[in-house]
Order: sequence, then structure tokens, then C-alpha cells
Amino acid sequence: MILDTLISSKTRVKLLIKFFLNPESRAYLRSLESEFGESTNSIRVELNRFEEAGLLEAESQGNRKIFKARRSHPLFKELQGIILKHTGLDQIIANVVERLGDLDRVYVTGDLAKGLDSSVIDLIFVGNPDKNYLLRLIDKSEKLSGRKIRFLIYSIEEAKKQEFKGEEYLLIWNER
Repeated sequence: MILDTLISSKTRVKLLIKFFLNPESRAYLRSLESEFGESTNSIRVELNRFEEAGLLEAESQGNRKIFKARRSHPLFKELQGIILKHTGLDQIIANVVERLGDLDRVYVTGDLAKGLDSSVIDLIFVGNPDKNYLLRLIDKSEKLSGRKIRFLIYSIEEAKKQEFKGEEYLLIWNER
């Protein structure tokens, strides 16, 4: 992947994906250690760099320092755009969502919504898309993104009964 070529630190890439794909993501050092399977030292170094650069903000909760993306940073949108391209979500939005019509909103769920890089993109479509056309668009997007795509479709009425909030759901498109 191009991001891995541009940024030699795998820990840095993982942190960018974690915090800038879903800006609702929050994490502390030990949780990232178990999530990434890396030493706390390498993660701590990168977290401190991001915090010093103003890309992350932190708050103390007891003896934990909880990190999250600083949305007010001037490069936030650009970094998020790079991460969307890296994960292939930009292709999903351009080639699937914007062509389907009759959609209210689209969420990413699963590992990507949690900020973990994954070879599978899990999507939830809310609305009434043409399923045959959706399958053709998904096939095309899988080839472009190099990732498998799984999806669920909820009608607007069904979606009202669901709670699509928190770090498990990333809203990537909204009709409004």
C-alpha cells in the first residue's frame, strides 16, 4: 500500500487509521498495545509526536491518558481524506453510494469503523437501493479497492429501531 511506502513506521500508520478514519475513536496506551500487538514504547513515542504536533488531544481519566483526533487541526480533513483513500472508502463513496440513489445514509462498521485496517469493508445501507445494481457496483469497487465488501440493507423504518452510534459505526454518507 502506498501509505506504508510513504510512512515507514507501521505504528504511525496504525495510529493514523485508528484516529483519523473514525474521529469518534478514543484510546489509551495499554488498549492500543493489545489492539496493535506492539510494544507500549513504540506506541508511546508516536502518540507523543502526534500530541506535540497538535494532531491528537488527550484527557486524563484516572491514571489513563485518553487520546482522540483533534478535529480542529488544520490538517484533519486532509489526513482523513488520505486514510479514506488508503482504506478504499473514497472509492466506495464515489462508485457505490453516490450512484445508488434512494439512500438515506451509509455506515461503515466492523474493524474499519473501530480504526483497524482490514481486508474487509463492512457497510450498512439505509434506504431502498436497487439490489442488482448494488451488487454490480460492489463488484467493481472490490476490484478498485482490493478489499472484500460485505453489506446489510435496512429500510428507513428498520433503521429507526437500530442504534447506529459510537465507535462501532462510522457514518460515511448522509443524504441531508
